[in-house]
Amino acid sequence: MRLLILGTGGMAANHAEGFSAIVGVELVAGVDTRPAQLAAFCETHGIAQGFASVADAIAWGQFDAVTNVTPDAAHFATTMPMLAAGKHVLCEKPLATNAADAEAMAAAAAGAGVVNMVNLSYRNGAALQKAAQMVAEGAIGRVRHFEASYLQSWLTQPAWGQWSEQPQWLWRLSTAHGSKGVLGDVGIHILDFATFIAGEAAVDVSARLATFDKAPGGQIGEYTLDANDSATMQIRLAGGALGVVHATRFATGHLNDLRLRIYGDLGGLEVGFENKVSHLRACIGADRLTATWADVDCPETPSVYERFIAAIRGEAPAIPDFARGAMLQRLLDRAEESAQRGGLVLTV
Repeated sequence: MRLLILGTGGMAANHAEGFSAIVGVELVAGVDTRPAQLAAFCETHGIAQGFASVADAIAWGQFDAVTNVTPDAAHFATTMPMLAAGKHVLCEKPLATNAADAEAMAAAAAGAGVVNMVNLSYRNGAALQKAAQMVAEGAIGRVRHFEASYLQSWLTQPAWGQWSEQPQWLWRLSTAHGSKGVLGDVGIHILDFATFIAGEAAVDVSARLATFDKAPGGQIGEYTLDANDSATMQIRLAGGALGVVHATRFATGHLNDLRLRIYGDLGGLEVGFENKVSHLRACIGADRLTATWADVDCPETPSVYERFIAAIRGEAPAIPDFARGAMLQRLLDRAEESAQRGGLVLTV
């Protein structure tokens, strides 16, 4: 399997390492508009070919699949030509920056008949996969209520670097630099986390967004700090369950933690990814009578890189695919619109 890496920024190293560890996968080319960064990346990862544009790479053509690690705003423009060229594509999240582009990408991928997947990285979590299986098997009965959160604290402490001095964090706070704030950055993860485990789509949403003062005049250098810092959502699922979902960058004590509590008429589950550890607890069966919670063993799951290659080889389904990415983008777009309209409930 000959793989091309599109974009050579920070996340690209994870992709290169993940794919190169798979037997039978060869990293054959990289694409980036920045010559120095491209050359350094290719040298580090032993990649023979480097191209300055998607068009040049397609003209060369000696690759089977693409992993797209470009910035969010470039996903649409860089993925569509690859699909037209008949290449299998794994794209970083979010699939696009608006639902129209995401839906066009999903349609193009379906029309091309190629494997298409979006990297919702928390799907790699063993607890998430086990919880989804348990809900699908009826362990908690019919879903009635849920609460989900994605908590980060990088605006309150420098564990990942000083946000006020580094472009890699400052651009995430500026709409002029392509940021959709915490809603667009990590909202997609927690919405997928909740609805995938529940096994139901969201049918309507009400949202509120908040942006807080973080610097004099709301400006640091070229960055206007106007993107949302906290997001809250109320969501109704297809089966009628109600839930609350929230995300923030001000959650002191939580570097990068996801949680879900989900309850049905026969039991409940608590799912977490905290301090890089995945865990699952359940209150089901006879334990409901005593409100007793027990840990659930969760078998390890393959990485997204392994699942992408397995799907190309016909050994596993291509999940989550572009259609899923487009559905989540529609939900994000409606949440953003709801916030602009004062929290109005909108159909997804």
